[in-house]
This record gives sequence, structure tokens and C-alpha cells, in this order.
Amino acid sequence: MNRGFYAVAAFMGFAGTFVFGAGDYPFQPAVMNDVRITGGFWLPRYETNRIVTVWTDFKKSEETGRIENFAKAGRREQGKFEGIPFNDSDVFKIIEGAAYTLSTHPDPKLDKYLDDLIAKIASAQEPDGYLYSARTQGFTNGMTGPTRWSNVGASHELYNIGHMYEAAAAHYTVTGKRSFLDVAIKSADLVCKTFGMGEGQLRLVPGHEEIEIGLCKLYRVTGYQRYLDMAKTFCDLRGRADLRGRVFGEYCQDHLPLTEQKEAVGHAVRAGYIYAGMADVAALTGDPSYVTAIDAIWENVVGKKLHLNGGIGARHAGEAFGKNYELPNESAYLETCAAIANAFWNERMFLLHGDAKYIDVLERVIYNGFLSGISLGGDEFFYPNPLASAGGYKRSKWFGCSCCPVNVVRFIPQISSYTYAKRGDAIYWNLFVACDATLTIPAGRVKLSQQTDYPWKGESVMTVTPETAGAEFAVNVRIPGWTIGRPVPSDLYTQTVPGTIKDVNVTVNGKKQTMSLVNGYLPILRKWKAGDQIKITMNMPVRRIKACDQVKDDLGRLAVERGPIVYCAEGIDNGGAVLNKIIAPDAKFSDSTCEVVGNVFPALEVPAKTFIRNLRGDGKVEPATLKLIPYFAWCHRDAGQMQTWFPVDEKSAQSVSMLRPSASHCFASDRTESMCDGRLPKNSNDHDIPRFTFWDHRGKAEWVQYSLPEPETITGVEVYWFCDIPNGSCDLPQSWKAVYRETANGEWKDIEAAAFPVEGDKFNKVIFSHPVKAKEIRLNIQLKPDKSGGILEWKLF
Repeated sequence: MNRGFYAVAAFMGFAGTFVFGAGDYPFQPAVMNDVRITGGFWLPRYETNRIVTVWTDFKKSEETGRIENFAKAGRREQGKFEGIPFNDSDVFKIIEGAAYTLSTHPDPKLDKYLDDLIAKIASAQEPDGYLYSARTQGFTNGMTGPTRWSNVGASHELYNIGHMYEAAAAHYTVTGKRSFLDVAIKSADLVCKTFGMGEGQLRLVPGHEEIEIGLCKLYRVTGYQRYLDMAKTFCDLRGRADLRGRVFGEYCQDHLPLTEQKEAVGHAVRAGYIYAGMADVAALTGDPSYVTAIDAIWENVVGKKLHLNGGIGARHAGEAFGKNYELPNESAYLETCAAIANAFWNERMFLLHGDAKYIDVLERVIYNGFLSGISLGGDEFFYPNPLASAGGYKRSKWFGCSCCPVNVVRFIPQISSYTYAKRGDAIYWNLFVACDATLTIPAGRVKLSQQTDYPWKGESVMTVTPETAGAEFAVNVRIPGWTIGRPVPSDLYTQTVPGTIKDVNVTVNGKKQTMSLVNGYLPILRKWKAGDQIKITMNMPVRRIKACDQVKDDLGRLAVERGPIVYCAEGIDNGGAVLNKIIAPDAKFSDSTCEVVGNVFPALEVPAKTFIRNLRGDGKVEPATLKLIPYFAWCHRDAGQMQTWFPVDEKSAQSVSMLRPSASHCFASDRTESMCDGRLPKNSNDHDIPRFTFWDHRGKAEWVQYSLPEPETITGVEVYWFCDIPNGSCDLPQSWKAVYRETANGEWKDIEAAAFPVEGDKFNKVIFSHPVKAKEIRLNIQLKPDKSGGILEWKLF
């Protein structure tokens, strides 16, 4: 191991003092291997990532052919590529994360595994440096294009190697071995020869940004100016139809020159990566135009497009940002990779500006929208991270496109470097994490030791030990926005009872400090001696969060937070249903606990109301006690309902039917309850609301059934069929009829009606020839040959 490295800070990209034109970020993060997580909240997550997730991801990559693709390409085998063309990038991201773990935990087994894997990757590289295992094996499709670089808008050729550059820089700086770095240099040299503004060069940009970040990291490690120039050229060419002809549009942030963009649009992961890449290019080249652009885009996101959990990318369609204030809950996409990209971007924004508001956003991401994406066990993952669920959604072991599980591996180890930063003789205390760190500043080496139970308790103590007694420097203590009434740095979300500066107390060796903040920090400038202690104490009451009125999905609703943690309610703790729970604005919360797969977390309990709808849609409320748990911990015990934005009265509440649905078969990710959840479809192919389907049963006779609490007189039914033809295999049924029985164990009887219609995009209303008194009513459904089917909503009247 190359233990004494400038390394991890350098390849992450943040060494030197920055003035525009001077060469790098003005604020520098702690070097990763100079910060050791010692306990508290994050140590179990670090250990789980190191011991479980790294190896789980490598194993899955072996099982799915991702790693063997490199070996087969190395043997120049043809026609045997497995998976999708950007699977190469998954392996690179795991290597990057594995290298980070080696920086603090030397592991001969992992070190040897990486050596062998890198040898396979090197063998797959073609003589001129080209590396894309799909094409080397002769695999082409509509994504890859017929020849090299012929479809860079979709091929992910440049995206893949961008991740390789990051991984190679990490591996070299941690181990000192050049094996992977040499592969990356050979590849990057080919890119620099192929793309650019020169004679015979391709004036193209990648459809999926990432290589910009990778090239900047490779520049930092090698010092080769051509890599930084190439990163800037990719940025400069983006959106330039006048130079390139065809551009890729908003989806790829390629609709306008980057310096003219002011709103976050398109694919959220791509967006986060290019905004981070723009920050890197601006810092390294001194080009202020990119800073101006990302400043404006950042204001747009935090003011109009940031979800409560710190996630970005509201829409499933295109995994994209929505319009301003389009912030749905149950249908929110919020990809785990987008949360990570948002964190990368906000860290860089801090490094440019030194303002605590960027760390406020970063902290919201890491404790909520990112952390929900990985299970506590470290081997199951969310792709989207919605803020509500009608049930049926759960983490998966792996995905066909598994960018999220492998991104998690490389992100968690980087959190340690976010805890502190420095500029000149000033230290910035950014995150409250139990850790020991050493920072080197002009005044000398300084050891910092944190003890804290954050985020559960608001007290953190840092012991300062300068190498030279009496060394004079400043420690800037971040005062989180949530403590002083600013849950986010905009008016998008506000606290109903705002915190104030009086909710925070900072002492040095027991002496209270005057709370005069600069850019969200309390500066403490003094001559320090070994054992000096800074203590910050933050009040942590339960706070209700209100979205601004432009957010239509949250009107009449309030969320619940304590400290940086968003809370939610799960069905498993609350009788199965939480979407129909109402919490009054002035409700009083009490402390509780919850046990989630062997972990005991602080929980909350609060008096609430349950909104219930009877057979004919009339609602009533009943008293209830609601239990809330940390949002990141949801869906470990049951794939049931989940809610974060709670209605404050019946007007905004979603009622739950008294009907008890069942079916002959229900697809694993669907719920029979979706048939009676009161959500009206836009059309038969409405994917924005929960649905029930018989998938993957095809062409069979199936049934759905409602059981009533007591026998009721029913005069008819209305059925809204689900149909995703031609893109899917769920069609309208061939035929159906209704039957009933008067008791739970009675005989089924036919119901007579003039017709049982089968039409799409509408309720199929059937009035019975004679009313029936039923305890249970069933629809017997015949599916079309080789087709499945489903129901979006089924009403009785």
C-alpha cells in the first residue's frame, strides 16, 4: 500500500488554493485516508459496505457475465457478449469503491482480486487504446451503433471509460500500482486524438456525461494538460449546434450551450454528473462562465425541483427532472444514482464557494434519499426512492441495469472526506460524524477527534490537538440550516415552527461563543493547544415541514423531521394502512423505538386519525396512534404502504376502503388493494397509479373478489380495465361476469345484467337486473389467448 499519499484528495480533485486562473478549488476536503470513522451512525455502514456490498457486487458481476465480458474480449471472442453495452461501467465503479476501502483497510485478498480483474480489463483493450467490450466481441445494436463512436449519444462508450478513469486514478493513488492507470492513459490518449476541434477530429459529445469528471481526475493524477483540455472541450461543445450540427436535446443537457443553461432538465443522473464536471473544469481552468451557469441551475433545483429526501429526478419517463414544482410522492422516481450525483455536485459547489448551504443539501441527501437506496444488510437495493408507496415495492438483489448498487459502493467511503475541509489556516467542520482526522494547514498538522451520536442527538464534541502548541488558526463550525428554520436553502420547504439561532449553543472549553455566522459557519479563531474542545449542542425537536403552495402534491399535507432525518410511517407498524392516516398540524409527538433487522432506531408516535371509506364512498374518521420510523429504514420488514407527507385533515386524505380484495393470482409487485384505492385512472394504460394485474398468467380463467364487513345491497359495478398493449402483454379481457354469495361460505350465484362490457379508457358500468344482498362479490374473468390482464379500479354501488 502507498500509505503516505497526497493521493485520495488529489484524484477526488481538490488540492491547491483556488483563485480563478490559479488552478483548483479554493476549499479542499480532508484526504480520505486521513479520516478514520470510529463509531456512531456511520461505522456500521462503512463496515457493511466494505465487508458485504463490495463482494456482493463483484459476485453479481461475475454471475451476470459483466466480468467475463472483459476476458472474452481479451480473447477476441465474437458473438458472446452478455448484457447491455454499459455493463463495463458497473465493474469500474466497484473497483473504484474497492480501492477506497483499501485506503483505510488493507486487504490482501481484495488487492489480489483487483490485480486479476485489472489484468482481464487490460486484455480487453485494443492496441490503439479503444476499450468497449461489447464492440470488441462484435456486438452491435441500436445503442452501440455500427462502428466506433458512430452513436455516442446512446452507446455509452465515453461514459464507460469515464468511470474507468475514476477507478484507475483511485487504484493508482491507493496502491501505487500503474497497471490500471496505464490502461486509462492509453484510452484517454485515444479520446484526445479522436475528439476535438482540430482537423479530422470528431466534434461530438457523450450522450451520458461522466467522462468530464474522469478526465479531470486523470489530469490530477498524471498532470497531463491534454486531459483537462479534453474535459473542457466536451463541455464547450455541449449544446453547440453551430459547431456540431446535430445535438441530443434536453434529455442529455445538450439543448443549449452549458454556459447558457439556467434550469435543470432531462435525465437527472446525467445532469448531476455534468454539473459536477462543469465545477471541476471551472476550478481547474479558471473559467468563471461555468460557475455562473451552475450557480443558476443550483438555485433552480433547490428552489423548485428538490424532493424532501434530497432526491432529484421526479419522472419515471426519462428518469428526468419534471417541471418547476413537479414534486410527486408515490410516483416520484428519485434514482439512487441521481441522489449520489446530487451529492457530488453539492460537495463541489461548497468547494467553489465555501457556503454551508451546499453541505445542508449534501447532508439531506446522505441521510435520506441516498441511504434508503441500500439495505441495512448491504446486499439489496432500491433503484427509485419514492416518498410514498401503496405497497408492493421493495428492494432488489440486482438489476439488469445495475448502476445503483455499484454506485453505492464507491460513494459511502467518500463520506469521510466530506466531514472536514480547509482553506489556508481555516478548518471547516462540515459533518457531525464520529471520527478521527488529521489535517495539514500552514499552521501545521492538526488532529481532530469527534464524538457524537448524531443524527439521533444534537450534541457533538470535537477535541483539537495541534502539532504545535499555540498554533493559531480558525475552526469554522457549520450550523445546519435545519436548526435555524431553513430545512433547505430556499423557500421550497419551511418549518411550521421555525428553529432559531437560540436553538444552537457552541462552547470552547466550556465557554459559550457568540453566535455570529458567516456563510452558515461559526468562525472560532484562536491559538489552540492540545485537548481544547469545541462542543456544539443543537435542539432536536420534532418539526413539521410544509412545502410551498406551488407544490400541488403536498397541499394540505405536512412532513415530519427530527434533525436531518426525514420520518415516514409504514403499514407494518400501523395495521397495514398509512396512506389514509391524518396528523393534525398541532399534534404532539412522543419518543419510541423501532427494531429493523436487528438495528434499534429512534421512532416517533403521534395521535392520528384513520380515514375510512364505506362501500358507496362515504368517509368517516376513527382515532388511531401512528408510529413513524426513519425514512431510510423503510421496507426492510414488509413491502407494504409507506407515507412521508401526511394530510392534516380529511380534505387532503386518501381514504382506505372497507372492502377486502382478493384474487386468483396477483403479480408480485402489484396489490389487490389497488382496485379499491379510489385513484381514478387517466386511461387504461395509466402507469402513474397503482394497479392490479394477473401477470404472468396468460389466457386463463381468473377471478377478483371483494369481501364486505357485513352483507350489503349492491345494484351494480364499474370496472376500469388495465391494458398496456401494444408495448406490453396485459390486454382487455375476452369476457367477464359477476357472481355473489350471501355468506362467506355460501353458494356462489350468478348475477344477471344486460351486458358485461369490455372497453378501454373508461369505467365499464353494469347495472344488475335485480339488486343483490351480498357478503362477497366476485368477477370471473376470461383472459384473451396468450394475454394477461388487470384492473385499475373496481367500484360497487
